[in-house]
Amino acid sequence: MAPSAQFELAQPPSDAVSSIAFAPGSSSRIIASSWDKNVYVYSIDGERSEDGVQGSLIRTIEHRAPVMAVCFGATDSEAYSAGMDWQVSRVDLETGEISSLSKHTAPVRQVVYSREHSILISASWDSTLHIHNTSDPSSPHLVIPLPAKPHALAASPSKVVVAMTARLVHIYDLATLASAAASPDQTPPAPWQTRESSLKFLTRAVAAMPSDAGYATSSIEGRVSVEWFDDSAESQARKYAFKCHRQTSPEGTDVVYPVNALAFHPSFGTFASGGGDTTVALWDAEAKRRMKIYPKFPESVATLAFSSDGRYLAIATCPGFETGMEDYSGEGRTKILVRELSETEARPKGVK
Repeated sequence: MAPSAQFELAQPPSDAVSSIAFAPGSSSRIIASSWDKNVYVYSIDGERSEDGVQGSLIRTIEHRAPVMAVCFGATDSEAYSAGMDWQVSRVDLETGEISSLSKHTAPVRQVVYSREHSILISASWDSTLHIHNTSDPSSPHLVIPLPAKPHALAASPSKVVVAMTARLVHIYDLATLASAAASPDQTPPAPWQTRESSLKFLTRAVAAMPSDAGYATSSIEGRVSVEWFDDSAESQARKYAFKCHRQTSPEGTDVVYPVNALAFHPSFGTFASGGGDTTVALWDAEAKRRMKIYPKFPESVATLAFSSDGRYLAIATCPGFETGMEDYSGEGRTKILVRELSETEARPKGVK
């Protein structure tokens, strides 16, 4: 593979990007959701222009309200979206057709799809999860009440992590959820584990390890925590938290930024973090060390995603709320950048 290179996607959203994802079967297809009420479908194939722009916008799929989250389904042509209209929808990326799966009673913050179990999980500010059996879309969905408002959601091969207000974290077993979704009229299953976040302030993002070993969370207060699912004393002693995405002001004070995004590399166990300080860093979760920090981006980093083959890292940037919300606009300032990683860029030391 050639040395790492970075390019910008043509025709980015006109407002803040809420989520971004690579297709499960192709590293050349990307979808993004935006506060401008659209889901965008991109191809990153093609020649790079002289000003560093590559790829093309395949389709824009308009929704009725800002789209808070989008994820791929079982194929590269299927996606699921959720947003401020309270709806959870299936999106046909080839035709642009949108069909409703369920409706919450408040905005829906996140959706994640489990390919291993063919279920879609949506987390809403109405303090519920909806579990959808995607192999039978016409079947009723399962509703699981939560003790607090969810802010972040992530799935590993066997678990889903729900991070909520008041530092609450619930971990559910996906096989149990899939079984319950097949009979949604029964009592909703209890969490596999309940935990208190290691971070003292509001959770901003969560990412699950592809190895199925654990997860990372980040907060609005410039910290990241890494934990393991195994609840033995020995395993829990390995968990740790660290400060990041902070800068020193000219006066010498510590300026703290939210860590808005986390994403694990699919093969190496390393992960990327992105923050309001306009930087992205790569971390070795096992060695507890920072591997790399990239040059600053023009705006706050909103969300991150690795391609399924680990070749690319997508980085969505847009104005953040670090200096307030007056006259906020992402018009002309929102960008989606794609970094093509070198062979060793995200690989921990000692790993071949």
